[in-house]
Amino acid sequence: MKRWKRLKKRTNISEPSVVGYTLVYSHGDYNTRLLVSLGAVCAGTGLAWTSPVLPQIQMAATNVSNITNLNLNETILTNLTQVLENVTQTLNSSDSGVFKLTESEGSLVGSMLAIGALFSAIPGGYIADRIGRRNVNILIAIPYILNWLLIVFATGPMMLYIARFFAGLATGAVCVTAPMYIGEIAEVSVRGTLGSFFQMFLCFGIFLTYLVGALLSWVGLSWVLLIIPILFAIAMYFMPDTPIYLIKCGRRSEAEKSLRYFRGPDHNLCTELKVIEANIAKGEEKKAGLKDLVASRGNRKAMISALGLMLFQQMSGINAVIFYTVPIFHSAGTSMSADVAAVTVSIVQFIIAYVAAMIIDKHDRRFYLMLSSIGMMVCLAALGLYFHLKVNNITFAGLGMLPLGSLVLFIVSFSLGFGPIPWMILSELLAPEIKGVGSGIAVMTNWLLVFVVTFSFPLMNSGLGGHITFYIFAVILLIGTAFVYYYVPETKGKTLNEIQLLLNK
Repeated sequence: MKRWKRLKKRTNISEPSVVGYTLVYSHGDYNTRLLVSLGAVCAGTGLAWTSPVLPQIQMAATNVSNITNLNLNETILTNLTQVLENVTQTLNSSDSGVFKLTESEGSLVGSMLAIGALFSAIPGGYIADRIGRRNVNILIAIPYILNWLLIVFATGPMMLYIARFFAGLATGAVCVTAPMYIGEIAEVSVRGTLGSFFQMFLCFGIFLTYLVGALLSWVGLSWVLLIIPILFAIAMYFMPDTPIYLIKCGRRSEAEKSLRYFRGPDHNLCTELKVIEANIAKGEEKKAGLKDLVASRGNRKAMISALGLMLFQQMSGINAVIFYTVPIFHSAGTSMSADVAAVTVSIVQFIIAYVAAMIIDKHDRRFYLMLSSIGMMVCLAALGLYFHLKVNNITFAGLGMLPLGSLVLFIVSFSLGFGPIPWMILSELLAPEIKGVGSGIAVMTNWLLVFVVTFSFPLMNSGLGGHITFYIFAVILLIGTAFVYYYVPETKGKTLNEIQLLLNK
């Protein structure tokens, strides 16, 4: 309380913003942070798993990963290696890990997550409407758990395909239902920040996977990651459902208890409950179908802008980088360990995701999007140049650091713009009556593109060469920059009504 009074005095805040300020101090929002972190971490581990694992499987690696690049004292290194060997001998007690994958099989393992997500992204929202946001998030833990168990006991590629499909089902759903939960309990002023927090903890899941994957075998990694969805289900079990869902179900007294849990005992519950009821009634009056997406100029422009941003977000190659960071560094042939380089990239991604959450409202959306696309374009062109020089056996001092520097700056550029903003703009551009069906189409488009990119990247890399592959992504981002400049409207600082008026001009 004393810390709150000091903050209140410094910032002239007249009343605690329950989700904004008490994100740190309210017991309800402490649990909310747990939800955001664990749901997003689950998604991040699913996305990043292929990066440290595919090289191990393709080399039939089942032992402890090489950790000699950590430059530890020889005695400490020997002892640490022995400990890790003892641990992973226990973790690797199954008969898995004794098969190899071809290049095309590895591509399919990587991309099956996107196929699963394609099937679950829209149904996840519908199921959340039927059984509740809390319950659907508990159920999402089940396919994650099945995914890790199937991987642990996998004896061939087919079990990995099925496992990754389950991971995709869970990831596609949790990327819809967890932010839905947060959006329905958060106050308006901090919904954008909390949305960025989901991205930040997703990045933490990627970092965790790269780090543990550098130290343990892929089976040991899967045992460790199995713990996270179990904790996620337990955390969600003790959470109340959202006030909006409970009002929709006619359970007003439960909605009041839920709102008091998140807002605290001194909040004006009656006023907020009335606003929720009015918004729900208004939404029920406006039901839209597919034809309404193109029924007006404003809707058409909103859908083109939203789908275009999803297209350029994925065609930037971001998920190719996340899925295949370690193989990219292997093929680069630099002196730095591929695992250490991947962990470095993921640490930067996590830090920048946090920074982005803090500064996302400082400048216009279009400014960040164009800065992001130009930054990524330059980084991918530099990476293409490195592989071009490597193919032609041209080298000079310091060239070996170019892949790491390029990928780090690529991640920084993505996290500041094309990472969080397309999702933010999606909710701002779409009119209320088309938001449900329009968002569903945008989500499906996004996951379809994830599949296309993650499946084709290894094949393009081997068929065309790394230099041509990265040059292609750079050219796509050049087109994306032009698309943002000429077509995407600015939404920062505008009400939803003002945005609709702008779109319909």
